[in-house]
Amino acid sequence: MNHSELMAPFHDPDAAARYAENPPRFVPGLFDLHRMAAILLAEQAPHDGHLLVLGAGGGMELRAFAEAQPAWRFTGVDPSAEMLAVAAQMLGSNAQRADLLQGYVEDAPEGPFDGGACLLTLHFLPEPERLRVLREIHSRLRPGSAFVMAHLCVPQGAGERARWLSRYAEFAVSAGMEPANAQQARSAVDAYLNILTPEQDEALLWEAGFSRIEAFYVGFAFRGWVALA
Repeated sequence: MNHSELMAPFHDPDAAARYAENPPRFVPGLFDLHRMAAILLAEQAPHDGHLLVLGAGGGMELRAFAEAQPAWRFTGVDPSAEMLAVAAQMLGSNAQRADLLQGYVEDAPEGPFDGGACLLTLHFLPEPERLRVLREIHSRLRPGSAFVMAHLCVPQGAGERARWLSRYAEFAVSAGMEPANAQQARSAVDAYLNILTPEQDEALLWEAGFSRIEAFYVGFAFRGWVALA
C-alpha cells in the first residue's frame, strides 16, 4: 500500500461509502471520543452555537455533535466531494444544519465560530503545514472558544514508535480485521503519515495561539487535546 492507495478511500465513491467500517477497528473508543469532544466543545459554545469541523468527510463526528446539541449549526470542510456526500447521508435529517464545503481550511468562512474540531485528520499533514492549518483554525474561532483535535501521535524514542504502531495493528485484528490487512495498514501509516510526539503536537497548539491545552484522550496510538482559542 502506497500513499495514493492510503488516500484512495477518500476519493472513490464506493470506498467512501464503506469508510465508516474501518475507523472503529483502528481507533479505540472512537464513538466515546466523539461524545467527549461534544462535551468539551459545549463547555464554551452557546446552546445555539456555530461550529467549524475540519476534515468533516464521513460525517461521524458531525452526527455525534448534532445529536448531542440539537440547536448547534455546523460548517464542515473536507477536500473530498465523495466523503462529504457520505457526511450528508450520515447526518440524515440533521443535514439541513450543516454547510458542507469542499476544500481546505482557508476555504472556510472567517467566522468567528463558537468552537472547532479536527479529528483523525492532522496526521496527514507535515509539521509546517499542520502549524499553518492550526493558525488558520485559530483565526476563525471566537476568543475563549474550545478546539478539539485527535489523531495518531506516539512517542518516538528507541523502539517506541514501532511498539505503538504494532499495538495499532493488533487492536484492528482484535476488532475483526484480517492480520495481513492490519499489518499492511500499519506499514502504510508508518511510511506515509506524519506522526509527531505528544510534546510536538502540544507545542504546535501553543505556537498557533491556543491556550489552556489539555490532553483528554489516549487510545493506544491516538491522542486528543482540547484547547482554548
